[in-house]
Amino acid sequence: MSNERETILSVRHLVKEFPLEGGRVLTAVADVSFDVRKGETFAIVGESGCGKSTLVKTLLNLHAPTSGEVLFHGEDITKLTGEALRQHYRNVQMVFQDPAAAFDPKMRIEEILAEPLENYGLLEKSKRRQTVEELLLSVELPADFADRYPHNMSGGQRQRVAIARALALRPEIIVCDEATSALDVSVQDSVVRLLARLQRERGITYLFICHDLALVSLFAQRVLVMYLGSVMETLDAARLQEARHPYTQALLASVFPADGAKVIPHTIRGEIPSASDRPKGCPFATRCERCTEICNEKAPALREIAPGHFVACHDEKPCTKR
Repeated sequence: MSNERETILSVRHLVKEFPLEGGRVLTAVADVSFDVRKGETFAIVGESGCGKSTLVKTLLNLHAPTSGEVLFHGEDITKLTGEALRQHYRNVQMVFQDPAAAFDPKMRIEEILAEPLENYGLLEKSKRRQTVEELLLSVELPADFADRYPHNMSGGQRQRVAIARALALRPEIIVCDEATSALDVSVQDSVVRLLARLQRERGITYLFICHDLALVSLFAQRVLVMYLGSVMETLDAARLQEARHPYTQALLASVFPADGAKVIPHTIRGEIPSASDRPKGCPFATRCERCTEICNEKAPALREIAPGHFVACHDEKPCTKR
């Protein structure tokens, strides 16, 4: 089997609940399962509040799961503790939406990039400057940026430093949590091109958390659509226009056209229900224009309607019109 087809991460029936006052429970991640292949970009999309970030933090073991498994090369990392867990973090690194908030403003870029390597005892003092400069060059920044502070750089430059820091430990997976959403469009394009080049050269696997479906269709290989902590649909990114779930179709219809066409984007009616008061049936039932009686009574199972294309919808033949 080629590396492209090897499964590097398997998530099985993952649940993350937070206790509330009065014995109530907030379900942020509800029975989520999926596989991620080595060397691919796996996008997780959905509206704000759909559970994307909580899912990722649970995958990283920053949140302890309520139940379920997260298998990295077949090993359940939710069972790791202490030094074993610390060593695992070398394999999975993260690039946040706002690098300014992720950096210590009093640290020079050299210190920021050297810190993860020093934490693991992987950096020789005599090679510290050389290593930092190589990391900067790998993300297309001048070597002398090592002497700068984060506030002396643009947003795009800081995000490149964040990518360099994530690369420092040579992880197999990098999680990009809305890593391009705060950047100007032109800068966003250059950062995405950088990520794509690094993936080709190093075989990195990306978990790409994003709300921009146009970007996802160009950059990712596969897409998982979340709503209220549940998986609504998974499919190849190249076939995103063939999405069959009413929620995915509504997200696609909400995108402004890039060709200047005078089209009124579709607006999804209503608001996302509270994760502490989930609907009894389908999570999307309260906002779905095609909701039927069974949708209010029973949550639909995720079923495969085409090779690699899974949909959680009671409608056996979901409408393809958006």
